[in-house]
Amino acid sequence: MAKLIIVKRLILFFLLGFILAPFASFAQQGEVKATVDTESIRLGEQVQLRLSATMPPQGMDILFPQIPDSFGHFEVVRRSPLDTTAQGNTKLLGQTIVLTSFDSGRWDIPALRFDIVNNGNITDSAFTGPLFIDVNTVSVDTTKAFKPIKGLRTVAWSFWDYWLYFAIGISAALIGIGLFVYFRNRPKKVVPVPVAPVVPPYEIALQQLQQLKAEKVWQQGDIKQYYTRLTDILRAYFEQQFNIPALEQTTEELLQHIKPVTILNQQRDKLRNLLSVADLAKFAKLMPSPEEHESAMQQAQEIVEWTKPAAEKAATAENGKEEIKQPAK
Repeated sequence: MAKLIIVKRLILFFLLGFILAPFASFAQQGEVKATVDTESIRLGEQVQLRLSATMPPQGMDILFPQIPDSFGHFEVVRRSPLDTTAQGNTKLLGQTIVLTSFDSGRWDIPALRFDIVNNGNITDSAFTGPLFIDVNTVSVDTTKAFKPIKGLRTVAWSFWDYWLYFAIGISAALIGIGLFVYFRNRPKKVVPVPVAPVVPPYEIALQQLQQLKAEKVWQQGDIKQYYTRLTDILRAYFEQQFNIPALEQTTEELLQHIKPVTILNQQRDKLRNLLSVADLAKFAKLMPSPEEHESAMQQAQEIVEWTKPAAEKAATAENGKEEIKQPAK
């Protein structure tokens, strides 16, 4: 029984030794260091703290100490990433941390801990030794007189300090001038003036006669106005169509002036009859019968229809034929 217990203990010690051999190896052979490039600085100057550690055995990792941005009397200026260097057959991990201080005195950088990690667990730790940094004030010689404050120094003007602003300004000016010249000299769009359709004089006269008829002036008892407007429509038509000053002439003068106009002279008797009835109604207070009123309107329309241009007559006749040919709906 005793021999069995001794054998079990030997096996247990052998297993523990096999498991802990890498850690013992790193503890014996591994090394961590913290060094500074100087042990004395003046206020605001910088000191470089160099952290280094031997590469741990394969399958293990080492965690460098996490130094805060400000600790004790020191402040971290910048940090370098981890780097790897070789020393013979040994590889070293390293990091440089730049520190500064604004408090005078002798200050220590405490011991820093490096952790050994195996399979995500911290299995061992190693520590550096403490470091001391003397932070000195600037020495002032009080025996000397104070020097006056120096004035401002002017720096010579250089075009190359402002070339970009000049380039931007000149470019903007050229673009502005180009746009001004372009918009000033470009051809303006001519807006076509709508041409009002010219209404022939005979159409105007027929429209006015139709409007006079629709107003039923003589039916309302205003006989003088009816014949005045009726003859004025005809006289204005003669002036526009045949250049006869009809509005300024008496009935006899007008009948004399239409003789050279053959197409109008053909309606001479009809025009004489119409103007005679109109003169009696306007000036002699004659009261024509309703039949005579209707006849006067009809004669005026016939005179205009007869004397309109030949081309218009042909078009009117053609339209009339087409209307006759169309079947009744």
